[in-house]
Amino acid sequence: MYSITYRGTPDNPGLVLALNPQKSSFCDGVAFQVSPETAKETLAYLRERELVTSAYVENIQPVTLESGTTVDAICYVIDQNHRQYTGNICLEDQADIIARSSGNTGPNWEYLFNTADHLCQIGIADPELDQLVEMVKSLRLS
Repeated sequence: MYSITYRGTPDNPGLVLALNPQKSSFCDGVAFQVSPETAKETLAYLRERELVTSAYVENIQPVTLESGTTVDAICYVIDQNHRQYTGNICLEDQADIIARSSGNTGPNWEYLFNTADHLCQIGIADPELDQLVEMVKSLRLS
């Protein structure tokens, strides 16, 4: 999705990852269990951070944990009718956007590199994301 606040601006949007609602799709990731004592505060924080432009829809999705247990989790899924929804952008165009965009929380390339590093640290492989990192690094060196 286009980032017009955190990693880009309305005039020069960046790109960030988003859950895209598609039949039979899945995403490897991390689920956090929040204690009842901090649930209200945590949800308020997430809503303030994730719903800033209304590009995401908050909903509850079944999540299967490594143990095989399925739990309901609050997820933020991109609204495909929102102006920030990008659909499919080729990797070359993604790299160009990410290499040159910056927003309130810093450069877009930093978001990409941090995301790829964290996925690697938790053992989630994403070859396409790794290829995008290399493309952005090349553009930043040019």
